[in-house]
Amino acid sequence: MPEHTPATQPRSLSGMQPTSDSLHLGNYIGALINWVELQERTDAFYFVADLHAQTVPTDPEVIRRRTRITAAQFIAGGVDPERSAVFCQSHVREHTEVAWILSCQTAFGEMNRMTQFKDKTAKGQNANVGLFYYPILMASDILLYRPEYVPVGDDQRQHLEITRDLATRFNTRFGETFVVPEPYILKESARIMDLQEPAQKMSGSTSSDKGLLLLSDEPSRLAKKLRSAVTDTDAEIRFDPEAKPGVSNLLTIHSALSRRPVDELVAEYAGRGYGDLKKDVAEVVVAAVEPFQVRMAELMDDPAELDRILATGAERATEVASQTRNAVYDAVGVLPPAGGF
Repeated sequence: MPEHTPATQPRSLSGMQPTSDSLHLGNYIGALINWVELQERTDAFYFVADLHAQTVPTDPEVIRRRTRITAAQFIAGGVDPERSAVFCQSHVREHTEVAWILSCQTAFGEMNRMTQFKDKTAKGQNANVGLFYYPILMASDILLYRPEYVPVGDDQRQHLEITRDLATRFNTRFGETFVVPEPYILKESARIMDLQEPAQKMSGSTSSDKGLLLLSDEPSRLAKKLRSAVTDTDAEIRFDPEAKPGVSNLLTIHSALSRRPVDELVAEYAGRGYGDLKKDVAEVVVAAVEPFQVRMAELMDDPAELDRILATGAERATEVASQTRNAVYDAVGVLPPAGGF
């Protein structure tokens, strides 16, 4: 088993559902790049949220395939399983065990006020109990590892707030058991928009194929989508998300992948056309995606090795999660079996 990150480092945790056969560029820039940076200075835990994926009816074989794909994409994107625990949520039983205890500390009205449940059901998603219960399982996912930092985007802020509320409530009633986590707010520059609808966030579920840059797309296809990206009739290249969302999105993508400040890019393109910008953005996107695709192919060609990585990650995660579960059970009065939990 690899040597763990020193316990003196703060701990971070994040997860992603296996909802597609490929992550898109927004996932990569908005999440994976941040994850890779975090593993340099934290004891990092990254999981495939396969239990959360059960809230949407999906073919069992599809979920199994996508679970492996999602884990492989974490690693291909730069997450190092020698440094970070990479695992499946379902492989660590403490996630559901502590979720039940937390649900008994949660008022029905609190869950009824969660906006994501309302938004998703309003859009036609099946209003099952699992979707309603989702924030409690997410709270368990987080609190089990006692992380100091949890990377979140705007759409997850409310879920982190209920997590913080539950941790505080539990600690007040039963004694200090959980760390109340702080949000690690992802940089605003990481917000990647739809290429065809640049006022909307790039999304695997709502974006059209032309608006979506999949990490599995062939380089020529990525370049074609970027060439057809919506801009505007004003030929000036400047960063103005309100007035020029399409151009600003292209500058954001370029800046995130080239690691060059937006202001520097704007100065470089003074007097040049949108075609030059699109061509250069395509080059930096392809340069980032090609090594990702090579590593993905290696991982998917060796499922036994990928499964070994997940098993090692789950073992490491269980070491931490079981200690928290035991403390929670003890706090609420669960009688341990003779041999211990």
